[in-house]
Amino acid sequence: MAWIDTIPPEDASEELRELYRRVTDPGTGQLDHIMQIHSLHPAGLRAHFELYRAVMKATPGLSAAEREMIALVVSRANDCHY
Repeated sequence: MAWIDTIPPEDASEELRELYRRVTDPGTGQLDHIMQIHSLHPAGLRAHFELYRAVMKATPGLSAAEREMIALVVSRANDCHY
């Protein structure tokens, strides 16, 4: 797995801190690593999050659990470890 420098929340600029707040999982309070890897390019973080929200909300025929399961299966098929 590649090593990617990230900016921790305590060192984030005001803009990045606000993005971190938006992308933090409301259920767990966790900032996912997949989101934090975009910290050096906040516009990329914003775009990733908007794409994720669109994909996870735009399929009304599937439950949230089904969407997450599909994401898990695709990640596993692609040998992703996150």
